[in-house]
Amino acid sequence: MTHTVRRAAIVGTGSIANAHAAALHGLEDRVQLTAVVDVDPARAHGFAHEWAVPSVAPDLATLLAAGDVDLVHVCTPPSTHAALALQCLEAGVTVVLEKPPTLSLAELDILIEASARTGAHVATVFQQRFGPGTPRLRSLAAAGDLGAPLLATCHTHWYRDDAYYAVPWRGRWETEGGGPTMGHGIHQFDLLLSILGPWEQVVAVAARQSRPTDTEDVSLAIVTFAGGAVASVVNSVVSPRQVSALRFDYAHATIELTHLYGYTDDDWTVTPAPGHEHLTAAWAGSPSTAGNGHLAQLAAVLDALDAGAAPPVTLADTRTTVEFIAALYASAFTGRPVRAGQLGPGDPFTQRMDGTGAPWPRAGRPSVSSA
Repeated sequence: MTHTVRRAAIVGTGSIANAHAAALHGLEDRVQLTAVVDVDPARAHGFAHEWAVPSVAPDLATLLAAGDVDLVHVCTPPSTHAALALQCLEAGVTVVLEKPPTLSLAELDILIEASARTGAHVATVFQQRFGPGTPRLRSLAAAGDLGAPLLATCHTHWYRDDAYYAVPWRGRWETEGGGPTMGHGIHQFDLLLSILGPWEQVVAVAARQSRPTDTEDVSLAIVTFAGGAVASVVNSVVSPRQVSALRFDYAHATIELTHLYGYTDDDWTVTPAPGHEHLTAAWAGSPSTAGNGHLAQLAAVLDALDAGAAPPVTLADTRTTVEFIAALYASAFTGRPVRAGQLGPGDPFTQRMDGTGAPWPRAGRPSVSSA
């Protein structure tokens, strides 16, 4: 395949921008990081110096008006994602959008409409989908070698102390969209959903156990899937022993992934059911030395653009995950099961993840602008 060398810009130069810059430099034969934008000019210039970026633009509008960028990586706080992505789409520029992609399902639907109208694309950064071992799991499952999917667990037990929430936009529905369901466990259960296929129903609880937030700090969900599997999903920021763990129980084998913030091939284990011991060799027969992360997904984005296709993860794929989040909150806050497709345009949980309001009082912190 012939590669087109593309020009990329990063908007927002906080900590996650470093992962994007590293991925771009790792693929510098295919894409060049040519500009950065940040509301703090000093921080933007410092980032540009560190990563040898030739240009610092005063704002996204100026960058887009110049017409010399093909990809924009949006790495800003969550409340700005939808508006910045929409600016790029209206300019016909592809967006690589950090999680959470939007604060609500309604915002995501605005991007879907704009993408369909302009022909420009949004690729949501769900890099766990591209890690080593995951393609092997997909292949074995698709071939039927693992048998029927029966049960899964998806647990994100992380720890964030009170000081973490001193950053004004964290822990607020208006600026972060939600708690660990929205900003921490999202990578793990997105991977779960991408493996098990369409989900059908969510029954959930959410609680604010300890942290000084308006949002939850713990959520738990039971999920049923169209393919017959059932799963539990746990998202936490109050767990001192941190772990990210996925387990898939198929009829013929258990496949497990245990790590923290990123995984390698060695983080997977396979336990075959009696009579299916050959699956151990089938799994081990194609080891991968690659790590997961932004580079693997960015390479897939560039491959798709070179082929004239929509880059992964598409807005349609993203909607499945964002609708799941909205359904989880809706179930937790109303006490009722929520089915896929149930949350229509006028539903309060489509408009905001806290919908009709969280069942606990606000944390009483000073107000902060969502701008």
